[in-house]
Amino acid sequence: MPQKRILIVDSDVASRNFIAKKLYESNYDVSQAGSGKEGLIYSWRDRPDLIIADPALPDLTGEEFASKLRNDARTSHIPLVALSSDTTSSRRQTCLDAGFNEFIPKSGQAVPLLRDALVRLLGLTEEVMKQGGLSITFLGAKGGTGTSSMCANIAMNIAQFQPESRLAVLDLVLPIGSIAPIVGYTGEMNIVSVADMPADETTPEFFRRHLPAMNIWRFNLLAGSPDPERSNQLNVGRIWDIVTSLKTSYDYVLIDIGRSLSKITLPLLQHSDLIALLISTDISTVSLTKILLDYLKSKGVHLDSVYTILNRAVGLEGLSKVDAEKMLGITINAAMPYLGTNFAFANSHHQPFTLKFPNDTASIIFHDTAKEMAALARKLRGEQFAPA
Repeated sequence: MPQKRILIVDSDVASRNFIAKKLYESNYDVSQAGSGKEGLIYSWRDRPDLIIADPALPDLTGEEFASKLRNDARTSHIPLVALSSDTTSSRRQTCLDAGFNEFIPKSGQAVPLLRDALVRLLGLTEEVMKQGGLSITFLGAKGGTGTSSMCANIAMNIAQFQPESRLAVLDLVLPIGSIAPIVGYTGEMNIVSVADMPADETTPEFFRRHLPAMNIWRFNLLAGSPDPERSNQLNVGRIWDIVTSLKTSYDYVLIDIGRSLSKITLPLLQHSDLIALLISTDISTVSLTKILLDYLKSKGVHLDSVYTILNRAVGLEGLSKVDAEKMLGITINAAMPYLGTNFAFANSHHQPFTLKFPNDTASIIFHDTAKEMAALARKLRGEQFAPA
């Protein structure tokens, strides 16, 4: 794999050279800039894989520097690390608010903390995510849109028409996972327990052999956090290599993040083969979805990779498909009818909707939507790597 290119922006030559030397030793390709304006020029010209900057720059504040990078399409997606002598909580917060992914104090622990941050921020790249199985991430702008039920049922339907394929579902809804109660999983393995394991143990072979099989659902599940306290203990730095190991082991990896949009889940969205965006029919959810779409666009997500599903989860009231499309300014790809008590009944019995109610119109829509999503994910993967 090619060396990762890192830009260090720091007016302190000694500090800059010290960090550069440590990064060279870790086999990174390093360039340096002594001012904010010079750092911006290098960033826009060279597009490094990651930027480390001291917020105390001579010509720009670190916050201004980060804001300019985040508001430019060429660099909006590049991870930013603040390496600062100002260790106050207020400076840390202003840096994170401006767009830095990490804030690390200049101290005796700076180098190991920086190395950990680099592994975390560089581990999930477009190059890595476009290898192995196809990834489909399920997202909603508001709670109650049915992302978890849709994720589980779409996964089952993909497996149904592609019985030769291996599917895994990863539940990253925080603070409490949502899919285990739907599919009836009560085991001990979950994302928190797996993230606590040493990296050399959570190999693709481990997931192939030990990931729990949800037999009637036809997929293997890495369940979410069982409670809020456990989610606070999640070793988020392990998420990226867990995802890549799953993609090596399975033909499809469906990831449910619910409305848990954060610096943990944003890279998954930026590098997924397909994003399934769940929308309900109330005006507030559609309005929030418009804000979410604009945000994803600002982070380099192409709307062509977003598959929208209008899900009438709460009843027949609300906006029509046409009205929602007008508000969002996009075409809605699929519309689920109101499933009434049938959906809740299937979930309470831990059964896929299409098995519990095979003659329901919604079962046909589930099947057709799953086929369309799988085909689109394959198409987008092929376009991404088609010869120029």
